Amino acid sequence: MSEPRRALVTGITGQDGSYLAEFLLERGYEVYGLVRRASLQRFERIEHLRERVELVHGDLLDQASLARALDLARPHEIYNLAAQSFVPTSWTEPVLTAEFTGLGVTRLLECVRQRCPDARFYQASSSEMFGKVREVPQRESTPFYPRSPYGAAKAYAHHITVNYRESYGLYASCGILFNHESPRRGREFVTRKVSLGAAAIARGRAKTLPMGNLDARRDWGFAGDYVEAMWKMLQLDAPDDFVIATGEMHSVREVCEIAFAALGLDWRAHVTLDPKLLRPAEVDQLVGDASKARAKLGWQPRTTFRELIERMARADYDATPPAS
Repeated sequence: MSEPRRALVTGITGQDGSYLAEFLLERGYEVYGLVRRASLQRFERIEHLRERVELVHGDLLDQASLARALDLARPHEIYNLAAQSFVPTSWTEPVLTAEFTGLGVTRLLECVRQRCPDARFYQASSSEMFGKVREVPQRESTPFYPRSPYGAAKAYAHHITVNYRESYGLYASCGILFNHESPRRGREFVTRKVSLGAAAIARGRAKTLPMGNLDARRDWGFAGDYVEAMWKMLQLDAPDDFVIATGEMHSVREVCEIAFAALGLDWRAHVTLDPKLLRPAEVDQLVGDASKARAKLGWQPRTTFRELIERMARADYDATPPAS
């Protein structure tokens, strides 16, 4: 009887990490999750999995800890999902973002090259690398023009992953994922901000929701669908890079309209505009062409935009106690 596949997931406590851990466990994997040592650990997204995953300590800022984690997990597959991933924070903490999101990938790849060169490596690239887009829709061949420190760090991480693949023969693939959301999305991200705001207003705990650019448009999908694409990439005979997207663009205004309507509210009565919430440099036309993923991976999204936003609004409504 062959031994079970072992996977190491960095960023396992995040949205994508929790969905990916569930997905891998369903397929019989032994799942190891890399977590940073901290005085306050936040495991709420994987609390229901704690007995089924092995957590190992490591930090993308500390190469020795990454080497120890690889020695312990002995992974067949490595999914690097850890990053400082909130774009506005990358403007206030650009150096830390570069260290985690860019150089951290180099540290991990170097450990993989030295410790487990036969493992298959997945790098979480981002549509933010396209930034000021050179063509619409964006595909794997579209040039990068990042418009934030986060996008620039992700572009570096993407290119260094390709370099390790081509220079050292590592099995290293990049998934260029467009925005993907869920009820587990961080509270600072715009879709979750809207679903939480709508829930608070519906529960009588707030009256208004201040927002920035309502005209910003994104290609939004469901995170639970997108982690399947990550896994499919590492099952191919040869490594490659793929855009993962729905191919549809929707505005922040549409997010507000659907989320509030799902809770019986008219968003126009509650959403206010706050200029302080505008980005220094906006990205307007991010929409992906995932035809390569459909053809080579057999992947396509299963959850519609409306279903996604309604699910998020109702989940936050259920989790929000009514005003006393």
